[in-house]
Order: sequence, then C-alpha cells, then structure tokens
Amino acid sequence: MTGGAPPDPTARGHLAVWVVVPIAVVLTLLLLLLATRDPSSERRARSNLLGQLAPEIVGPTVDGGAFAIDDERGRWVVINFFSTTCIPCIKEHPELVSFQARHADVADATVVSIAFDDSAANVTSFFAENGGDWPVLVEDTGTFAVRYGVTGVPESYLVAPTGVVASKFIGGVTADGLDSVIDQLLGEE
Repeated sequence: MTGGAPPDPTARGHLAVWVVVPIAVVLTLLLLLLATRDPSSERRARSNLLGQLAPEIVGPTVDGGAFAIDDERGRWVVINFFSTTCIPCIKEHPELVSFQARHADVADATVVSIAFDDSAANVTSFFAENGGDWPVLVEDTGTFAVRYGVTGVPESYLVAPTGVVASKFIGGVTADGLDSVIDQLLGEE
C-alpha cells in the first residue's frame, strides 16, 4: 500500500462543474440557434441536380388528372415531397397554399406535391381539410424520390422556367422564403 493523502472529493466536484457547465452552455446556444433560424433560407441544400434538367415526373394525380414536369416549362415549379403524417410537412402546407395563391393570377409559378409512402385516401382527405389546389402524385412516388435523391420529408426542389433544378430545400419551406429565392435567382440572370 502506498502512502499519501486520500483524494480530495471536492476537487472532483470542481472538475465536473468545469466540464459540465461549458457543455451545457454550448448545447443551449445550439438549441437557441436552431429554434430561431429562418427555415427557408438556411435549409437550402446542395444537390447533384442543381443546374441539371429536372428528372422526369410523369403520372396520374390523386384527382384523376395527369401531370408531367415538362408541361410546366415557362414557370417556376416547387416539387414538394411530403407525407400526410409528417409534422413538419403539415406545418409547411399553409405556406405552400399561400405561395400557390400568390402566383395563381400571373401563373408564373406552381406547386406539385409527391406523396411519399402515403395512400390516395389520406392525401385526398388531407388536401380537403388543409387546402391546396395543385397536382398531387401518389403512384410510383418511390421512383421519383430516388430520381431526386430525397432522403426525408419534407424536401422540396425549385425548378426554373427553363426546366433546370435551381434549388433544393431540406425541411419546411415558407412562401416568403420561396419568393425570396426566386427573386435572388432572377437577379443573378
């Protein structure tokens, strides 16, 4: 047995305070930053599709119509991957309704939604309760998600009037945020 004084228990307590308090402060600041940031402008994401022609989206819509992305050339298109059970998707939906309404008279922009892992009945009910008058696809949506590299919902792509993917958004979007990005992209031309 070696001699010497036993370890001071208060020294350990002081060490723990010096380690735990800075970590708690950093985590609190991070949570504050995430809670107060603008979801539309800071969630723009990189994608291999940026600057490329939008991958093909062709199919029947939930209301019995048909949609083809190539038919939308000449106006901005927001392609929104969503699910009716996704809380951020539900939260962003009124923003998409607002965006669509702002552009309805001029017809310079539109929305198309692609229901991810959802049923036609759920989607029809969701739109009846929450509004939204744009094409919604529910068939072969996994194929579209793969083509666009979707990793989760909500995820949206902004396609320019030329048919080129101009921006990608991870998480919810806002009407103001979408319009801001369009204005910024128009200013770059």
